Amino acid sequence: MTGFRAQLAEQRWDDHRYYHHSLINQSLHFISACTFLVAYLILFVDPAVASLLAWGVAMTSRQAGHFFFEPKGFDHENGVSHEYKEEIKVGYNLFRKYILMGIWAAIPVVLAIEPTLFGTLIRPDGFEAYLRHVGIGWLFLGVIAIAFRTTQLFFVRDVETGLVWATKIVTEPFSDFKLYRAAPIRLLKGERIDTRHAG
Repeated sequence: MTGFRAQLAEQRWDDHRYYHHSLINQSLHFISACTFLVAYLILFVDPAVASLLAWGVAMTSRQAGHFFFEPKGFDHENGVSHEYKEEIKVGYNLFRKYILMGIWAAIPVVLAIEPTLFGTLIRPDGFEAYLRHVGIGWLFLGVIAIAFRTTQLFFVRDVETGLVWATKIVTEPFSDFKLYRAAPIRLLKGERIDTRHAG
């Protein structure tokens, strides 16, 4: 268990120091963490609404931080290139995220064109029912995305790395809430880049 916890701490630290320099990104991660925590509370009561909240607010704000605000040049603080960081990323690097978010965006389009998903779903009665189908589709996407990358890591790394990464992803809203809760205040004070990343 000690090794598992140490690797979890290492994965979290590497993710923070390599991919969270921008305080705008950190602030968006704080918003994302708060939203995910609410979605976790709703999940067992209304999974469709929880998923709509998680993907529609938490994931979009989170990935917008990475796509649009995080520096992509040479990381002088850690002494590595952006390409190196992308290559060693344990979870979803930017390329994999583009694919994931592309599938995410495609789900509502597919369900708008084919509301019964070729006869596998009950035809939605109105827009709310359609949104619920989208929410469930996004929920399945989230579960499949975690399971797929975890299994992939079993083979390209090892079983423990995969299990640690899955644990990191599921518990990330809690750690991000704690880690980035001061980011919005720092951003409002005029800071833009967090320079406390060197390992």
